[in-house]
Amino acid sequence: MTLNDTAKYLIHADIAADGVVERSDVVGAIFGQTEGLLGDDLDIHDLQQSSKVGRIDVEVASQRGQSIGEVTVATSMDKVETAVLGAALETIERIGPCRATIEVSRIEDVRAATRREVVERARDLLSTAFDDTVMSSDELLESVRESVRVEDVTEYEGYPAGPRVAEGDAIIVVEGRSDVLQLLRYGIKNAVAVEGTDVPEPVADLTRNRTATAFLDGDRGGELIMKELEQVADIDAVAFAPSGRSVEDLTREEVFAALREKVPFKAVSGASAPRELVAATDGSARPAPDVDSNGPRNPVRPIEPDASESTDSGGESSIEPDTSEPETLRSHVRAVIEGESGRVRLLDDAFREVASAPASEAFETVSEAADPPYAVVIDGPLTQRVLDVAAQRGVEQVIARERGQFTKRPTSVRIRTADELRG
Repeated sequence: MTLNDTAKYLIHADIAADGVVERSDVVGAIFGQTEGLLGDDLDIHDLQQSSKVGRIDVEVASQRGQSIGEVTVATSMDKVETAVLGAALETIERIGPCRATIEVSRIEDVRAATRREVVERARDLLSTAFDDTVMSSDELLESVRESVRVEDVTEYEGYPAGPRVAEGDAIIVVEGRSDVLQLLRYGIKNAVAVEGTDVPEPVADLTRNRTATAFLDGDRGGELIMKELEQVADIDAVAFAPSGRSVEDLTREEVFAALREKVPFKAVSGASAPRELVAATDGSARPAPDVDSNGPRNPVRPIEPDASESTDSGGESSIEPDTSEPETLRSHVRAVIEGESGRVRLLDDAFREVASAPASEAFETVSEAADPPYAVVIDGPLTQRVLDVAAQRGVEQVIARERGQFTKRPTSVRIRTADELRG
């Protein structure tokens, strides 16, 4: 029997009839004697029309005035609905003019059968499909690198670029051709190189029409290019290679780690040492002191007064407590999770709070947010339901008290616990 792609289960039932019956008699009995038995939602005819039940396959043979055979029904319903349908088949008492019985012998999970076939085939391939001429790891990697260099490196207005720069809605600005090649090796095809500290006008124009991230070397040259980009381009975020390293020298893990920890460009714009600000491991920029010619305008206030500070007549400290909002992701985690607040907090890309609610309402809070949040902090376990809506809304990272049980994990959302963030 040919099954459709959505079939989950096969109902196998044995037929015994006191007389000679044919396939059409069996199918007619199934439709006729189950009609109206289970209500409209589980009517076999309607289930076939909606592709929840497949073709009813019957094999029957007659001998000495008796007929025996098997009925097979494919369904894409869940276990409970499939079991109810199987039980309904057993209520059939007549097939054509003959008394008959139908008994479900087993319900087969099609996916389990497919998995068994995959395992058996994999064993065969493991023992027979490999030969002695397989390339070594180094040879294989070099072959892939060469094919990438030849097929994927293109140009945008004369500058080295990945094949998706011209049509994509997001780009990564890097320093040189070798950086573009390195990102291509890791599957990143939307990088474009500026080829020096003098940012070319075509690349600068491109940043004004795309979501642009600058990914720069962790040296003085990277900082100089950032300053140039600040003056002539429209950059949304910035990431740096580790100090003293170049993008072309990074491993796959290091590249994706650096891009995950990018910060909004405006958070480090104008800073004298932007690489140090981007170095925060939680993805936030350390706030630079706001200074003018006369000194700091917003000096850092102490979190707790020293014992030597002056007090008023009531014996309490005269220093006002710091009531400002948390400025980093870790500060929000301390306030929400380590503070056992029992709440969920949504943050924008500058780590400002945009919404807060009880942790039990995390799904509704994320799904109903006016603008998709950049990060979500939950004082509780992260459920599959909340993770799914976070991925749908474009949330980049979620920090929870603990991980839940996930049947599927979106790759677009970075998941961490409070303990992992501290570590």
